[in-house]
Order: sequence, then structure tokens, then C-alpha cells
Amino acid sequence: MTRIAIIGANGRMGKTIGQIVHDAPDLTYVGGLDLEAGTVFGVPIYEIEKLEAFVTDQRPDVMIDFTAASASVRNIPEVAKHGMNIILGTTGFTKEQRTEIDNAIKAGNVAAVISTNFSIGMNIFWALVREAAGKLKDYDIELIEAHHRHKKDAPSGTARTILEILHETVGQKEEVFGRNGMQERGNEIGVHVIRGGDIIGDHTVSFSKNYETIELSHRAQDRAVFAQGAVLAARWVADKKSGIYTMKDVLAL
Repeated sequence: MTRIAIIGANGRMGKTIGQIVHDAPDLTYVGGLDLEAGTVFGVPIYEIEKLEAFVTDQRPDVMIDFTAASASVRNIPEVAKHGMNIILGTTGFTKEQRTEIDNAIKAGNVAAVISTNFSIGMNIFWALVREAAGKLKDYDIELIEAHHRHKKDAPSGTARTILEILHETVGQKEEVFGRNGMQERGNEIGVHVIRGGDIIGDHTVSFSKNYETIELSHRAQDRAVFAQGAVLAARWVADKKSGIYTMKDVLAL
């Protein structure tokens, strides 16, 4: 059976993913790493500084990381160096940090699935946005995203992926983040960010022209949708040849 470990095992996503792996008959949850040592679901959690000892003791096949950019950019190169395949759902990387991670994965000759959103529904949503944008290039486009009050990166990684899809499909446009004062709308994509409460993740893209508006929306009701996708990707990547993949590869979209 594939042996799965988690960086950030004590966090909200870590525990959600851990529960799914723990309950899966075809997977073995061998523990993980976090800021504090302990146990969860009967498996050990090591302090993050003891990654090498954890790898030696627990021998995971796949490491899952949903933490913070500043942490992942330190930890993923170590994981790759030790030959483990990787599922990376952390967002908020700078271009330099993402390049550093990509280079480490290539140097480690491992396979990694990297995505700003592991929800199966969101990956279908991205495909729908691309299709709609291709047919509505002369419509005004607005993007609204909402997350819980503790989310640090804005716009979200998912929203940034939506923006990339829109630019690729309709051509490069200016991104205007919110609006204030006296100004007329130009040939732009409006981006609006909401942070509050315990919102898991809402994203809406609207295409407007005179007399009509088309809206595409995705709303996550539970973090389990991200966790389920990450576990699906972990199964998929376990026997893949080295390289950097996305959920588009996992889902064969």
C-alpha cells in the first residue's frame, strides 16, 4: 500500500487529509510533521526540524504539503532530496519561490502534483471558465473571490489561476483590484477580494454585456473537497515517472 505523510499534519487541512488517508483501505497513513510533535490517528507527528529522522523512520512514498509559502519553499526541496513524490497545495508563492521549488523537484528526480486548488469541482470550473471566455471575449469580465478571515494571500491562489486562464483566453488585460472614486470602466478585469468569518472558498466569474450577464460560480462547502482531491492525486502520483503535474493530468481533463 502507498505510504502517505503530511506536512502540517496538525492543521485544519492536515487533519482533514489525515482522516481520509487513515480511513482508506488502500493507503497507509504513516504520520507527518508540524511545529509541535505529537500523535494523530495513532501515528507520530515529528517536529518539522526533524524531517530527515521522520523520513528514515516512517519511509513515506508520498508527502502532502498544504502549509504556507515560506514553509513549503524550505521543506519541499528536502522532501525531493529524499526521493518522495509530492502533493503540493500551498499557495502564495512568489515567482522566485516557485522556481526554486520546481528546480528542487527536478533535481530530486521525483514526481509532484502542484495545484492552487485540488477540488475536482474547481478543476472542472476552470475548464468551464476557459470555454466561456473563449466565446465571450468582448464581454466585461469581473472576478469575485471570498475566503475566511485568516487567509493571508490575496487574491487567492485559485483566483490567480482563474486570472491566468482569462489572460490566456481573451488576451492580456489590466487587472483592477477594487474600485474607488470617479472612474469609468476600461478594458480590464475587475478583481474583488472578500475576507471574513469561516468562508471556505467562493469564486465567481461574471461576463457582462448590454442586457445580459453570465455568471459561473464555485462554492466550497467543506475543506473535505480539497482533501479528497489531494488524496486522489496522491494515489495517482505514487507510481508516476518524475515530473511536475497538475490536477488536469490527474483528472485527464
